[in-house]
Amino acid sequence: MPLTLVIGTKRYSSWSLRPWLALKQTGIAFDEIAVALRQPGTKSEILKHSPSGKVPLLQDGELKVWDSLAICEYLAERFPAARLWPDGADARAIARAVSAEMHSGFTALRQNCAMDVLLDQPMADMPAEVAAEVTRIDALWCDCRARFGDDGPFLFGRFSIADAMYAPVVTRIRTYHLPVGAVSRAYCDAIMALPAMKEWVA
Repeated sequence: MPLTLVIGTKRYSSWSLRPWLALKQTGIAFDEIAVALRQPGTKSEILKHSPSGKVPLLQDGELKVWDSLAICEYLAERFPAARLWPDGADARAIARAVSAEMHSGFTALRQNCAMDVLLDQPMADMPAEVAAEVTRIDALWCDCRARFGDDGPFLFGRFSIADAMYAPVVTRIRTYHLPVGAVSRAYCDAIMALPAMKEWVA
């Protein structure tokens, strides 16, 4: 039985994008159930699939796993050949730390710059708390690229869960024209050039 990933509207659902990209990276065929967000019946429709009442949710046989990061961790264990975490212990520890920071932080960015992959809307007046978080993200990406990025264009060289976690941030930077340096701009280009990312946007 193939895995099934329940997601929200691709235009808006940043949390759905994360495990969807990780699952694509495994190369495993999977079924996809998309629930339309921002509709009167959205909550009840999600509850048909997910006990949390939120998307995403991964179903593997009788097992249901919810929460983006938990799904990504499950995929890393389920499909070790995909190498969804870096091989080195130090790199793997930092990759988990930066992923967790995204998972629990950057609330100002999320509140003020909702993901919308079809929108192009430069932010004329950036709140100070958003600017501070963009500065932190830019520094974090530059640090990962400098320390661990020799083997490819992503945060830890080859694609990892950390990149899946930050892919929605990449879309926000492009949508709202948020200021980042050359290293981060090149990283954004690499994420947007991923075939899976192009498929999601399409």
